[in-house]
Formats: sequence, C-alpha cells, structure tokens
Amino acid sequence: MTHDIRLATSADVPRVKVVTDAAYHSYIERIGVVPAPMEADHGANVAAGRVFVTGAPVTGLLVLVPEADHLFLDSIAVHPDAHGQGVGRRLLAFVDEHARVLGLPEVRLYTNALMWENQKLYPRYGYEFVERRVDRAYDRFHYRKRLLPVPDGSGRSDAGPA
Repeated sequence: MTHDIRLATSADVPRVKVVTDAAYHSYIERIGVVPAPMEADHGANVAAGRVFVTGAPVTGLLVLVPEADHLFLDSIAVHPDAHGQGVGRRLLAFVDEHARVLGLPEVRLYTNALMWENQKLYPRYGYEFVERRVDRAYDRFHYRKRLLPVPDGSGRSDAGPA
C-alpha cells in the first residue's frame, strides 16, 4: 500500500537531507567517494516536484525524474532506524505506480558497483541489468524495469512489486 507516500514540501527539506545522509553515509568508506545523493540539491529537487516522502517524521524518500520515455529513479533512501519495516518495498511499489500514472513504460536507475546489496535487491523487484558505466568518480550499474500496461487503462495497479 503506497497511499502514505506524498510529494515533499519545503518543510521536508531538512529531514530529506537527514534521511539521505543517514542512508548513504555507510557507503563513503567502501566506494571511496561521497555518494551522489548526499551531494544533491535537496531544496531544488523538492521545489521541482521530484521528491516523494513517507513517514512523520520522514523515514523514506524517492527522487524521481520523468523523462520522455522512462521514469528515472534518481535516489531511494530509507533511514536506518526504519530498516526492516517495508518502507523500501512500499517506495519501490510507488515508483511503478507513478510511472504508470505518467504513462511511462519503463523505470531506470543506477547504483554504484560497490553497493553490492543493491545488485541483489533490484532484480528481486523486476529490474534487469543493462550495463556498467563509469561516470567521473562513479562506477555504476544501470538497471531498467519495463512495466506492463494495466488492463483497465487507469494507470494504477494495486499489485506490489514484481
């Protein structure tokens, strides 16, 4: 159920930073650079309508960028205190729903090659590996998920992640 996920407001920006930093901080030593989501302009992303949050206070968030032919999942973050509560699963289900509402047939994302947990996680939710690409200091695995159209044409699906 994803009804508790909402568009972030300017009041959420400080908590968006806290959750993002908490979710990605442990990767700094492993990958040798600060993960890109930690350096994002959270205020600009919220103002652009790209950030969706859940929880009060915010415990999870998505940064979604609609493109012409896909929805780009720029970042997903769950505060470590909320791990194991299904927050990430609900957020990923929302990504699919949002793409369908926008009429987009595919979701794309990338993850750092050294964030090996994600390489096990994303395929479980229907994402397929596309390619490995180096972009400046970031060695990334690119994934995509092709979405099946919803038969009733509403763009919504009550089904969970694939």
